[in-house]
Amino acid sequence: MAISDQEFEPRIVAFVCTWCTYAGADLAGTSRLKYASNVRVIRVPCSGRVDPLYVVKAFERGADGVLVSGCHPGDCHYAEGNYYARRRWTVFRDLLLFLGVEEERLQFSWVSAAEGAKWAELINGLTAKLRGIGPFRGYRELVEASSGPS
Repeated sequence: MAISDQEFEPRIVAFVCTWCTYAGADLAGTSRLKYASNVRVIRVPCSGRVDPLYVVKAFERGADGVLVSGCHPGDCHYAEGNYYARRRWTVFRDLLLFLGVEEERLQFSWVSAAEGAKWAELINGLTAKLRGIGPFRGYRELVEASSGPS
């Protein structure tokens, strides 16, 4: 059964840094800021600890978009973790395109603990963008094509 465009609600997986982005998301919640409930937050010690395979797994398991967010560059609690994450993304982008994942479906952002409003805007913007793009079917189509009759 196909989902109409009006009924489509994107599923977003967010890998967030414990020290900054998670605290910013918590601030958004305690400040009662309105933002889309489409995001499922996975708390990690640092954005530099997000393995690219986690992102691939999220898409494989049905995510329409993935967000990786951490401390602003220069403010990482682990000194350089966010720099590693940023470098990893520049290399990983080509692999995602090869796998059939549009670049717009993965977003990196830096949100500090004091930026609850920025978190709410980020989630609302990403949700709106993914609604416009539509559901991610690339991985499912790839699996169906490879497991078809031989």
